[in-house]
Amino acid sequence: MSAPEVTVIEDIRPLIALVAPLIGLIGIVWAGEKRRNLRETFTFLAAIVQASAVLSMVPLLLGGGIIEFHIWQIFTNVPLLLRVDGFGLLFACVASLLWIATTVYAIGYMRGLHEHAQTRFYSFFAISLSATMGVAFSANLLTIYFFYEMLSVSTFPLVTHMQDKEARTGGRTYLGYLLFTSLCLLLPALSWCYVWLDGGTVTMDFLADTGKVGEFSQTTQIILLALFTFGFAKAGLMPLHSWLPGAMVAPTPVSALLHAVAVVKVGVFCVIRVYSDIFGTEVLRELDGEDWLIGIACATILISSLIALSQDNLKRRLAFSTIGQLGYVVLGATLATDMGIGGSVLHIAMHACGKITLFFCAGAIFVASGKKYVSQLRGLGRRMPITMGAFMIGSLSVIGLPPLGGFVSKWYIALGALDRDAIWVVGVLLVSSLLNVFYLLPVAVTAFFRTDETEENPGIQEAPMACVVPLALTALGCFVLFFLSDPLLRLVKIIE
Repeated sequence: MSAPEVTVIEDIRPLIALVAPLIGLIGIVWAGEKRRNLRETFTFLAAIVQASAVLSMVPLLLGGGIIEFHIWQIFTNVPLLLRVDGFGLLFACVASLLWIATTVYAIGYMRGLHEHAQTRFYSFFAISLSATMGVAFSANLLTIYFFYEMLSVSTFPLVTHMQDKEARTGGRTYLGYLLFTSLCLLLPALSWCYVWLDGGTVTMDFLADTGKVGEFSQTTQIILLALFTFGFAKAGLMPLHSWLPGAMVAPTPVSALLHAVAVVKVGVFCVIRVYSDIFGTEVLRELDGEDWLIGIACATILISSLIALSQDNLKRRLAFSTIGQLGYVVLGATLATDMGIGGSVLHIAMHACGKITLFFCAGAIFVASGKKYVSQLRGLGRRMPITMGAFMIGSLSVIGLPPLGGFVSKWYIALGALDRDAIWVVGVLLVSSLLNVFYLLPVAVTAFFRTDETEENPGIQEAPMACVVPLALTALGCFVLFFLSDPLLRLVKIIE
């Protein structure tokens, strides 16, 4: 995941990407509900500045450099430190670019449904994207823990936005799971490293500490691996997954970006960081008992796919699909091979683009027709051809068919399984892809090819353009990512 010899450059651009949403927050709060256009202009400008700062760092990283920015020296040898490497930059690119699309989409969605408390919505949305950048650019475990918790707290008001009983219940489950696991599992693991491993510091540097946990006994390593894996509960591994379907009570823009991109991808991002840059692939491969994590990831993939088959609520079906797709990312990391980790890294981007398309479509359907159940979508494809066409493309990408991005990432994970001589894992990938077909394609088939003569859809048409344009662009992105796989792997140093 990182080259042994790198050029470290001091640069303020990581900080700009981090604080741009917070500066935008000031304008959002100042504009308030009375100046909606100005409020949303601040939101859009913050997203543009953040994405520009992130993208401007790509040439430097491709040239072999690493960017650092020191925020604060908390204690001696305990820094709050930002570092931009290829993996972090790829994740930041995905999150920042999709924030622009989601900002446009949120305008059409929130205005189309006349949602209340829109200023609060945009405010916490901005804080969440700042925290996401902090995680992406964290140089050590302390920094990643700080921004990980910041993301958990800042997304709680978004999950409970509707402020009804269902939203409060979902919000309690959401925050309860994430805070419990981080305080009872992740914090002890970090403290263990602080006391016993790092000589009195808690840096656990992602650039320099690869394989350092090899100094522990095998039993201790297994315990640490379990604490880190389940402590990052945003990764959605079973049995610590129930918060994710419960969080679907949030408005669709929240579900789209935070629960298809930022929140859940932060979880698997952190897992990959720990596996590859704290443990190291060599330590993991030699670790007796590590195979149980491969089994848990495979079980998560299959069980969540089976549950998705039974869900009539479209967003809940997509939520259980997300749990399974997160299992792919963790699976690639647990294989502890270059191909497996490369597939995991790619799947963060590929799944993010495909799944945000599906959530955008679900929200557009609700805005235009008020329908949120698959069984209600008969004939809707004739009324909303762009939306349902985009849903078909996003579905095919998540399933993993070429020439869409999901095929490439699943291919690399399968190669990683073969490198590990785990042929049975390839079988799991094939079965799960078939299950993806069974729970995703019937949505589009129902909309386009099934009609119910007793039910008319008078007056239903495409959602506002602010909803339709983003979902069309992200659907197009599923094709584009198929052809960008090699540059992305070069960025994260998987291939030369």
